[in-house]
Amino acid sequence: MPDFVTPVPALLAVALLAYLLGSVPFGIVMARLFRLGDLRQVGSGNIGATNVLRTGNKLAALLTLLGDSGKGAFAALLAGALLGGDAAQVAGLAAFLGHAWPVWLRFRGGKAVATFLGTALALSFPLGLAICASWLAGAFATRISSMGAIVAALSAPLWAWWLHPEAVALMAFFAALIVVFHRHNIRRIRAGEEPRIGASKRT
Repeated sequence: MPDFVTPVPALLAVALLAYLLGSVPFGIVMARLFRLGDLRQVGSGNIGATNVLRTGNKLAALLTLLGDSGKGAFAALLAGALLGGDAAQVAGLAAFLGHAWPVWLRFRGGKAVATFLGTALALSFPLGLAICASWLAGAFATRISSMGAIVAALSAPLWAWWLHPEAVALMAFFAALIVVFHRHNIRRIRAGEEPRIGASKRT
């Protein structure tokens, strides 16, 4: 990566473009392509891969996961290759915020877990793998997707401190927002009402 201080105007341009990319709602797109109906009327109403899976269409869910994670990874990798590590982090953050508050959906987006994972993998492959492993551990131990996301988020700053210290602050910010986004899930987990992975639930 280039070894210079990235000018502020360049960082702002990166942030804007990455935000617009992050705003692309792949869950909504896949639901329409596969004729799955209005995704916001399915299960939790979320636009992410877990809710797409509740429609019963595994291919659509997989493509949503790849799209949502890929936009964070692509934004961070491209910005990093062109402008350096600071730009990569700005791009990953902006893509994350774009998914959470997408301009195309009147700023009502998803929880950005896949975009967070994709960004982490792009910033540091070992870091991303460790965080993904934490997600798998939490999800498989409980069969609750949101628990995997919470475990992955909370572990991210610790993994970053060990594997990629430059990203500790960014991972801590992601962790805080993801926990806030999952506050209702946390209440349902405590009440024993959170849906299990693979459960189909239409509303």
